[in-house]
Amino acid sequence: MAASMASQAVVRALRETTSKHRLFDKFKCARLSSRRWLNLQEYQSKKLMQESGVTVQRFYVADTASEALEAAKRLEAKEIVLKAQILAGGRGKGLFDSGLKGGVHLTKDPSVVGELANKMLGFSLTTKQTPKEGVKVKTVMVAEAMDISRETYFAILMDRACNGPVMVGSPQGGVDIEEVAATTPELIFKEPIDIWEGVRDDQALRMAGNLGFKGPLESQAADQIKRLYDLFLKVDATQVEVNPLGETPEGQVVCFDAKINFDDNAEFRQKAVFAMDDMSESDPTETEAAKWDLKYIGLDGNIACFVNGAGLAMATCDIIDLHGGKPANFLDLGGGVKENQVYQAFKLLTADPKVEAILVNIFGGIVNCAIIANGITKACRELELKVPLVVRLEGTNVQEAKRILSESGLPITSASDLDDAAKKAVASIRK
Repeated sequence: MAASMASQAVVRALRETTSKHRLFDKFKCARLSSRRWLNLQEYQSKKLMQESGVTVQRFYVADTASEALEAAKRLEAKEIVLKAQILAGGRGKGLFDSGLKGGVHLTKDPSVVGELANKMLGFSLTTKQTPKEGVKVKTVMVAEAMDISRETYFAILMDRACNGPVMVGSPQGGVDIEEVAATTPELIFKEPIDIWEGVRDDQALRMAGNLGFKGPLESQAADQIKRLYDLFLKVDATQVEVNPLGETPEGQVVCFDAKINFDDNAEFRQKAVFAMDDMSESDPTETEAAKWDLKYIGLDGNIACFVNGAGLAMATCDIIDLHGGKPANFLDLGGGVKENQVYQAFKLLTADPKVEAILVNIFGGIVNCAIIANGITKACRELELKVPLVVRLEGTNVQEAKRILSESGLPITSASDLDDAAKKAVASIRK
């Protein structure tokens, strides 16, 4: 996700609005996305690129130390890089609970790979992006280490401003691309892609030139750019980001690292791709929420937020914070809500021991408020709700919903608007 946020920040910088956007950073909600939150391991992304003719390092995947050792011998490379495979950045500076420092290791001695893998596999790796307890490593990638004489940045992503895909590139790769966009925006190059024509030869060559590739390398880089776009279309991606797209001393253009984001609505077409995600590193509550077509984001406070729509979720978190409270999470119902979804949502919210109050904030457009009200009353009774509940409903069939709540005989606090709801929720845990 860090990669995704970086390339989106580049586009925002090009629109000269970077400072006005925050991408959920205040509430650590960078993972808010569509239902399935598909994330692939590095080796899986490289496999997809390899299948589309994109040049990547030679690599093997191993689940045991002996497999890793065998892979290192088969590579017959001058130098080998061993990488722990987890869905978190900062692996190189991470720490294993086995005592091994670093989730990325370089060696010229294949026999060392087995020893290193033995201290990685089955152990938890902690980085700046993992939970405190770290993430258990189940797989390692054994790859040919290649020297990089120059690094560039390249991405293809969907951009609303362009009404379609856009290429974004910079000759300054291998670094924080957001910083490049902020400090030297003239080094960021953008090429909108006509969805019907695809990437034209002149566009690919122009981007390759802007990235600083010269001579034979320019046409080689242009070919890689076109192949990356083919992959973008093939897997229904919303983003393919390569950082770095590197140049080797031997005169080869190689995609050294990549992040691919997918359009979850195309899961029915991309079953093989989505089957790669075993969800083993996903938050269990988020995974359970996804089963009921709900979106759940865990936060650090004690007031649960039960909403419909990401924008309303952000507003609810903001106003709770404004009145001195702290959101414990938010759970987004989305549209097309069924009564049982409301019940399941309450089960998820009340299972969090940090939750001391629940704020329901629903603006009913396509959502029928009466369905919400029936789901709330059912959940309160069957789950024997023990924490204060504040409800603000507005929109479709709201009068019937208010009648259901008021005649339920349950200790539900009604609110007239969002500000009133936030005040009452914060006050309820201060009593």
